[in-house]
Amino acid sequence: MSTSLFDSAERFSIIESAFLFNVRVFVHLHIIVYLLTCLLYDYPRCLKKHAIILRTFLDRRGSNMKEKINAYFELETLNTTVKREILAGFTTFISMAYILFVNPSVLGASGMNEGAVFTATALASALGCILMGVLARYPIATAPALGINAFFAYSVCIGMGIRWETALAGVFVASLIFILITVFKLREMIIDAIPADLKYAISGGIGLFIAFLGLSEGGIIVANKSTLVGLGSMSVGTTWLTVFGLIVTAILMVRRVPGGIFIGMVATTLLGLVTGLIQAPTQIISAAPSLKPTFLVALKHVKDINTLQLWVVVLTFLLVTFFDTAGTLVGLANQAGFMKDNKMPRVGKALASDSTAMLAGSLLGTSPVGAYVESSAGIAVGGRSGLTAITTGIFFIFGLFFSPLLSVVTSQVTAPALIVVGVLMAQSLSQIKWNQLEIAIPSFLILIGMPLTYSISDGIALGFIFYPITMLAAKRGKEVSPIMYGLFFVFIGFMWILNVK
Repeated sequence: MSTSLFDSAERFSIIESAFLFNVRVFVHLHIIVYLLTCLLYDYPRCLKKHAIILRTFLDRRGSNMKEKINAYFELETLNTTVKREILAGFTTFISMAYILFVNPSVLGASGMNEGAVFTATALASALGCILMGVLARYPIATAPALGINAFFAYSVCIGMGIRWETALAGVFVASLIFILITVFKLREMIIDAIPADLKYAISGGIGLFIAFLGLSEGGIIVANKSTLVGLGSMSVGTTWLTVFGLIVTAILMVRRVPGGIFIGMVATTLLGLVTGLIQAPTQIISAAPSLKPTFLVALKHVKDINTLQLWVVVLTFLLVTFFDTAGTLVGLANQAGFMKDNKMPRVGKALASDSTAMLAGSLLGTSPVGAYVESSAGIAVGGRSGLTAITTGIFFIFGLFFSPLLSVVTSQVTAPALIVVGVLMAQSLSQIKWNQLEIAIPSFLILIGMPLTYSISDGIALGFIFYPITMLAAKRGKEVSPIMYGLFFVFIGFMWILNVK
């Protein structure tokens, strides 16, 4: 009896220590990163600028907090409300909560501690979302990016035989370069230099990509050796769960029911629980795993980045994350109606937020962090301000302790939302000048390249390589900016790097 009590007390002590360690790490890292962000991106106006933010969230004396929030996030101007923003943030979160489980599984193949990666994923995502909401005031969430995490685990660590500690140091070095090119506004210049037609194509391409992702995850589309892809089996119960969710969501959206996407996800979840297609969680709360196995490991192994092979890895981390994030930001900004004169307002702050989150993520112990296309689900619900991203970030923190509850949000629950959002994002394709082949060809390659290569950056690469070629062929070469010519050579090199053995 006494031994059992001792074991219980010891287990509680271990859980308590792990919890306190993670909380201290997050709070200290958040403060450090916030101060660095101020100094890097807003100096010398940071004190004056962020005094407004601090007053908005901390000074309650003799003022109305709701009015301050409305004023800072311009909710009335954006025709939205606090309630709608919170709902949008929650919708975004449940659309991308899978990353909390997928990322540890993928990075665990490299030998990383899956529990530590789970905690690092949640904290890095939360930090990135909150920075995006507070600094850039956009409803765009961030998290460790899919695709690049597989490159980290399977190509770098398993394929090249590089230890995960060294690969993590490569992410850290890439994030430092990321911050430098953001400080010097190179990323902002590149995004502004992209022609409007190609931006519409990027938005539409992302729409097709996430719709294909939804169809695949929902079991409606499956791999087929003869035809590459084919129709999934209609004898599988979970596939019908996706079909049910898609029908409900489509009807609600056509009827213009507020929160139709979210209601569709709830209905799909309830049907899954009732029919047994989704298993009910056995518990609701669990302790967050310790971050110790991965925390600050990247710093200790920076000295290992000393070969050409490793610098190629760093460059790949940089390029893939750069164009994945740039494409996602442009696509989401188009969907939400933020683009003005072919430019994205406050894009510098958005880029600062995601690059800072990438740096923090490498220190915490996860692969590169970037903007998430699933943010489109929250935007479709009505999210228009940074409150949406902040809400998503807060839910990521809650997710640390309510991970068993998240197990009911299966791919069949999120798949209908992704398909419908893909339809919404494809509407931008009507803005492309399809009657001009020099514009239509690169635009189409972007559009079709994203879903077929299963990569936003690869789709962008195909279109950006062909754009100067077709414009020169049409004798319109002078209309192509020097930056777009430069990107032609960058993407040629990018394709070579990805295919080098």
